[in-house]
Amino acid sequence: MSTARTSRWRLAAGILLLFLLVAVLVAGRLLHWDDQLRLYWDERSVSPEQRAAGIWLPDYELALETILAGLEEDETSGLSWSPLTGTLFTVTGQNPQLIELTPAGVVLRRIRLSGFADPEAVEVLDDGRLAIVDERRRLVVVFRLEPGVESLELDDLAHYDLGFPNAGNKGFEGLAWDPHGQRLLLAKERDPLGLFALPFPREDGAVGALEALPNRPLLVRDLSSLAIDPRSGHMLMLSDESRLLVELDLQGEPRSFISLFGGLNGLVQGIDQAEGVAMDGEGNIYVVGEPNRFFVFSRRSEVAR
Repeated sequence: MSTARTSRWRLAAGILLLFLLVAVLVAGRLLHWDDQLRLYWDERSVSPEQRAAGIWLPDYELALETILAGLEEDETSGLSWSPLTGTLFTVTGQNPQLIELTPAGVVLRRIRLSGFADPEAVEVLDDGRLAIVDERRRLVVVFRLEPGVESLELDDLAHYDLGFPNAGNKGFEGLAWDPHGQRLLLAKERDPLGLFALPFPREDGAVGALEALPNRPLLVRDLSSLAIDPRSGHMLMLSDESRLLVELDLQGEPRSFISLFGGLNGLVQGIDQAEGVAMDGEGNIYVVGEPNRFFVFSRRSEVAR
């Protein structure tokens, strides 16, 4: 083979290898492999004792996937477990409603939310009150849900300004109750992405000032929802863009994760728009995705029964 042909073959091979490398990097970026590789590296340092004391998401697998009947046009967002009723609550943004569900995803109750612009998160406090974040109005609303109520009017409820007046549609989306600190934990979706705390005493007290939690690398691209494990106190952090559910320990450090892509953890199609996560006292994890998809994850030993 002539020197000229050899040089052309080498050039073509080099271009092909470069193209493949760029394709792998682009695919990895789009599929968020970089986020998962960094989290996988952190998981390797977790001891068996730490795994047993926390949630340890690699032990979880899909136990139920269904749709929330009648909510196809409503866009569910946010999710919270109520230990007082043994039910779940979510909110819808397209047509503002508060929805009560069974753990199997059966809709029990719908409450119209009048005056709300874009409810994105809901949380049950330890005294039975509910809190809802309205992303566009930058408010957290706190109230007690009475039996038989069919609608709630924003102006009739206690609400508190969360600041960030220029956040637009990149405001607070995640909400969780920290019973040990008696505070609400809030996740700002992005720009800037971060975790915040709002000290929140009983009904006869005033709220404290919103404060940013220590700035630690969260290894996700956005924040969609938060939940607290009532047993370990660890936090679940849901990211729509990264397609990840991440466990944070009491120091806010990543402890474990699962991917929400299809073909993993029992998922067939994956969860495209994961918008809410909750956890019950038995350790079951619930996820809602737009527009009205509902998922339950349980430990593999429980799924096998």
